[in-house]
Amino acid sequence: MNAAAKSNLKKNAGNMTEGSILGCLLTFAFPILIGNIFQQLYNVVDTAVVGNVLGDNALASIGAAAPIYSLVVSFANGITNGFAVIIARAFGADKEDEIRKSVALTFVLTAVLSVIFMAGSLLLLNPLLNFLETPATIIKETKQYLFIILAFSVATMFYNMFAGMLRAIGNSRAPLYFLVIAMIINVLLDIILVKYTPLGVAGAACATVIAQLMSVVLCIVYIYKKCPMFIFRPKDVVWDGRLIGELLSTGLSMGLMIVVVSIGSVALQRAVNSLGEQTIAAHTAARKIDDIFMLPLGTITMAASTFTSQNFGAGKMERVKKGIITSILIDFVWSAFACLCSVFGSGLMVQLLSGTKDPVVLNCATNYIRINLPFFFVLSILLVLRSSLQSVGRKLIPVIGSIVELIAKFLAVIVIVPMFGYMGVCFLEPVIWILSAMLVCVEYVRFVRANRQFCCDEEKSKTKPRTVSSL
Repeated sequence: MNAAAKSNLKKNAGNMTEGSILGCLLTFAFPILIGNIFQQLYNVVDTAVVGNVLGDNALASIGAAAPIYSLVVSFANGITNGFAVIIARAFGADKEDEIRKSVALTFVLTAVLSVIFMAGSLLLLNPLLNFLETPATIIKETKQYLFIILAFSVATMFYNMFAGMLRAIGNSRAPLYFLVIAMIINVLLDIILVKYTPLGVAGAACATVIAQLMSVVLCIVYIYKKCPMFIFRPKDVVWDGRLIGELLSTGLSMGLMIVVVSIGSVALQRAVNSLGEQTIAAHTAARKIDDIFMLPLGTITMAASTFTSQNFGAGKMERVKKGIITSILIDFVWSAFACLCSVFGSGLMVQLLSGTKDPVVLNCATNYIRINLPFFFVLSILLVLRSSLQSVGRKLIPVIGSIVELIAKFLAVIVIVPMFGYMGVCFLEPVIWILSAMLVCVEYVRFVRANRQFCCDEEKSKTKPRTVSSL
């Protein structure tokens, strides 16, 4: 590819195959972190609108829908992020034709999977609500809310697809802008449809769907104007068994990995529910604080995934290794801060978030935070290596690690919580993180050894991109 064509390809994109590794990671990660913070703020506002206007039952119905809605979003994120990995590799290799073909097939596969997922989730809606033991007093509104969300889950899939495509080329700013605009639209529509129409919780669902559709439109307009490399032609939609296999295996493995973890969390929540209202309140507050501190770890993980994909596509194996280590070190710095907060501020944080003065709630929540946050060092290794291994085609071990987590959480429901109570819950995830981290560390060493011959000199970093077996 000549210099002019290469310059056009990199326009409105973030090339992570050159320059400071730390700078690339932080520049890419910062807009994603801001977007995650906005998402947290939106969730608070959305909850406040529904709770204040419609009352406790309506709020409870949306709360009961949260685990299923989380599964929808997690699955969409996982699959489309997997597709984006393949696009990022082609981008790193400066192969515009390969990018167009990958985008075209990503579009087709996303459309097909969206329809399958929508139909399947609607058919399973009643069994899922029964499994979650949704109270009879709110099940009608919960079902109404979820039916609308699931019927239009294609919008969720396509927004995540477009956002993943943009992040694949290092552009994390545009998805942030669209997310903020969508959230503003969502909040305004929440107020209008919930307060001034008889739709009730269905109004909140409609507001979410409309906002997502608007974000899809914004993505399409932006890509059409700013990212010509993504505008594919009919001839780009071709049957390429190798590429389709790569897209499906990477997308489905990432989607499965996230969904399996989410299912395990739902099972664990059932175990917590059996311990009484005080424990539920404590766990809810502790998890909220835990999730806040986990945001930067997830952000750096996403940055590491894109960085690894681009540089793997460019054949820069030494830069891949340095990017992974740098990502882990960034997470270690944040983990040290989280650890200090857990030691000196956990009780205050629980009081500020929950407003409780109940000593049982404070004690349980504080124990959870003080036990979990110090293990963020292990979690950092797990998250970065798991996403990076997926990005270089090593898919099997990360999925196995997720299955181990699922089994452990179901084991907690049956054995650990009945035997050890809430302390069993507190220690469960750190133990899972250690086991899963050991698995991915072994696989990372295997990956490094398998690619050692490509790290010898600068010339070999310019070879064609490679696909590494996941076995």
